[in-house]
Amino acid sequence: MEHLPKLVAPSILSADFTKLAEEISLVERAGADWIHCDVMDGRYVPNITFGPFIVEAVRRTTSLTIDTHLMIVEPEKYIADFVKAGSNQITVHQEECKHLHRTVEQIKSLGAKAGVSLNPSTPVSTLEEILPDLDLVLIMSVNPGFGGQKFIERSIEKLKKLDAMRQVLNPTLMIAIDGGISEQNCTRVRKAGANALIAGSAVFRSPNPAETIAKLKA
Repeated sequence: MEHLPKLVAPSILSADFTKLAEEISLVERAGADWIHCDVMDGRYVPNITFGPFIVEAVRRTTSLTIDTHLMIVEPEKYIADFVKAGSNQITVHQEECKHLHRTVEQIKSLGAKAGVSLNPSTPVSTLEEILPDLDLVLIMSVNPGFGGQKFIERSIEKLKKLDAMRQVLNPTLMIAIDGGISEQNCTRVRKAGANALIAGSAVFRSPNPAETIAKLKA
């Protein structure tokens, strides 16, 4: 969708947490649009990252949109805590939410934008009924749980299918993609329909983050 902005959201999962404020400031000056926070609980995915207190620290560091991705079981129990901490957008997993519409409405009632993420094996058709109610869909182009994984090529076709659904059901929907995003594949994922590219290693470990972000936006 040409009218939707091209965004880049560096994931702090790849940042140096001993100097997190400095790292966030660096990517903000380099042109980042959102700061992406990957929350993992060691149950929904095989890794543990951080809770609301880190999001609160990020909020004190930046005025950018904080895009929080909850890779956790029973996310409805913690959504209010993450919004209170400063999250502007909350994304939950379709596979984990038994009452997805209720959870989406909960996010919106707290004043945040609502997103839903799909794992690599989950078809986009599962979102047909909820798509008109969403602000964001996040396509996982790796299996969630760890940074630095290789991009799953079939994600391109998945993006195209979701983009076609968006044009019919929700033209203002943002489509984000997360996992193995790099300068080598960013053009293809944007052509397939992605508006927001979540990038961790590609940005935080780049010798020139501004140059990398500019290429990811091109």
